[in-house]
Amino acid sequence: MQKAWFYKEYGSIDVLELGEFPVPKPGPGEILVKVRAAALNPVDFKKREGLFKSNDSDFPAVLGCDAAGVVVEVGNGVSKFKIGDEVYTDVQDFTAGKPKQLGTLAQYTLVEEHLVAPKPTNLSFEEAASLPLAVLTAQQAFDIAKFEKGQSVFIVGGAGGVGSLAIQLAKHVYGASRIVSTASTGKLDFVKSLGADVVIDYTKQSYDQISEKFDFVFDTIGESSKSHVVAKEEAKVLDIASFQPHPRVQFFLVTPNAHNLEKLQPYIESGKLKPVIDPKSPYSFSDVVEAFKHQESGRAKGKIVISPID
Repeated sequence: MQKAWFYKEYGSIDVLELGEFPVPKPGPGEILVKVRAAALNPVDFKKREGLFKSNDSDFPAVLGCDAAGVVVEVGNGVSKFKIGDEVYTDVQDFTAGKPKQLGTLAQYTLVEEHLVAPKPTNLSFEEAASLPLAVLTAQQAFDIAKFEKGQSVFIVGGAGGVGSLAIQLAKHVYGASRIVSTASTGKLDFVKSLGADVVIDYTKQSYDQISEKFDFVFDTIGESSKSHVVAKEEAKVLDIASFQPHPRVQFFLVTPNAHNLEKLQPYIESGKLKPVIDPKSPYSFSDVVEAFKHQESGRAKGKIVISPID
């Protein structure tokens, strides 16, 4: 048995329990990872609140999508990894049907080989755990938008887990000519430091007060019913937080895969793409409830990481 954070019914933070959960055996094509660090994402608390109720994992459900750790056992047919390898992964593919019962807020997690990538050599386990779901989401957004070098992008929520990486991707990977983002008053300098050309204080300026129009609008916080007005007429508007978006807007959930993480490895290892971890992190494994409280407050800056997991 192992220690894990799970819930047996839908609800608020109060339904979370730290308890015993079986350690699974890897089947064909699967890898058992000793989790050294995990990260929280908004989808975790939304799942706990019942967002996927119609097709969710069985109870008790262990939360967590992101992990970095060490391979401890491999199933038949696994060819890329061996015991002792340091890896990172987003284990939950919400586009593939029922989510896994065992997430990453546990001492061990089980994951298919095609979702696992080698941990970048320059990153700690905590830094690596902060990346997969958020960086893959941002990367997929630019790909869905068919974003081209020299285009402009408007990123709603530049200080968040996805937004902070989207700005860096726009600048260093996709070659955006102009990057404009939004943040609250206290986070303007931080978002500018990530590579945004202009950061709009959303507490002082509304979307319809912005005269400039953009080739791509990426809304990471679910305000696309308002933010879509800054898009050019033919521009793509994507939202990852509003499940019933405005007719002008496309909603999507990320489809994780290791191949895309591997494509970003040179940018990560050269230091062009940097993890952004909330200053209050890492939270210890026993403090997961406090970590979720911080996340659900909406005040986090970057990603919330849990480590060590013991």
